[in-house]
Amino acid sequence: MWRRRSGAGKSEPEEQQWSEPRAEAREPAALTIDALGRKCPIPIIMLADQINQVPMGAVVEVLADDPAAVTDIPAWCRLKSHAHVGSVEIPQGGWSIQVRRNY
Repeated sequence: MWRRRSGAGKSEPEEQQWSEPRAEAREPAALTIDALGRKCPIPIIMLADQINQVPMGAVVEVLADDPAAVTDIPAWCRLKSHAHVGSVEIPQGGWSIQVRRNY
């Protein structure tokens, strides 16, 4: 049975799918996956294939310029029970999306 969260139905702005943590709040990545120039679902496939190479609790950074990756990777994290740490735009175009391995 589904239950509403407390406060549901109030006219609050919808939560953003991505966040912009301050530069000093960004965590160092144990692994960086360069998926620039690749279309979804390739960045997610690359992440799923390589996330087990880092220890549990470590951060994997995915560099992607496909706009779908900004929403699809956090959704994949929720589906697979990993943590979306945050996403920021990168100067060369695209995003840096950080994921913490939970298992």
